[in-house]
Amino acid sequence: AMSTAILPTPELLFFADLRVSVATPQEVGATVHGRRRLIPITGGEAVGEGWRARVLPGGADFQLIVNGTLAELDARYVLETDGGDLIYVQNTAVRSGPPDLNARLARGEVVPPEQIYFRCFPRFETAAPSLAWISERLFVGTGARHPDSVQMRFFELK
Repeated sequence: AMSTAILPTPELLFFADLRVSVATPQEVGATVHGRRRLIPITGGEAVGEGWRARVLPGGADFQLIVNGTLAELDARYVLETDGGDLIYVQNTAVRSGPPDLNARLARGEVVPPEQIYFRCFPRFETAAPSLAWISERLFVGTGARHPDSVQMRFFELK
């Protein structure tokens, strides 16, 4: 028989607002898996409740343009908190929308964020004992692509 245990409904707790600055995409082209592009990450910042961090340059967003409506994103970068702790971020995302709007995004044009579905699930790793908890939780987020940056809001899945 099925257990009658009451399972909690997850809640979303605000974790951080991020702005990640990006450089010109490296267009690899149509590979066996789809249209591949790499977008260098050059900096940015994260602001949470009572903490801040900067996005270190050197990361990248490894994108796969699956078709006209869907892009799969895999961004990997490092945050350095104002306390000097480092956090490795791997953020996997789905971005979908009408083909004409996606084409405009790819050309670096401004597209109203509410017309694009951009959802992500970032994972965090750190050596800092005070931040160890973030590696033991799941997070989700929403995002928007701007011509020279990506804006995101992350939530802890409670």
